[in-house]
Amino acid sequence: MDDIDAWVWWLIGAVGLGIPLVVTAMPEFGMLAVGAVAGAVTAGLGGGVVLQVVIFAVVSVALIAVVRPVATRHRSQRPQLATGIDALKGKQAVVLERVDGSGGRIKLAGEVWSARALDTGRAYEAGEEVDVVEIEGATAIVM
Repeated sequence: MDDIDAWVWWLIGAVGLGIPLVVTAMPEFGMLAVGAVAGAVTAGLGGGVVLQVVIFAVVSVALIAVVRPVATRHRSQRPQLATGIDALKGKQAVVLERVDGSGGRIKLAGEVWSARALDTGRAYEAGEEVDVVEIEGATAIVM
């Protein structure tokens, strides 16, 4: 074991930390693995054991302190590009058949949709433009 340089042990440690990263998908293991690579570089450049451990700790803690909050913030944000029915909310449509609280038809995004008025006392006549508020199943709720 004395024949193996310290930087090799650091790389083995980095690979060892990379395995649970892949298995558990916890990014913290990846940040620790990068810290181990920094320790390997320090060892390769001739740094002492204490310096290697300090570099490992500083790089690992810095990555966890900086990258983890950013990743958490991005994970909690909704995608900016809406798709499917989410993309239809807020769009304008043209009434094809009278729309009231019980139903009707609209043309939305080039397709004919069943529709219902949000305000059950309100009715929209053919040719009027309405705004899509919500999609419930195959029915657009309009106002």
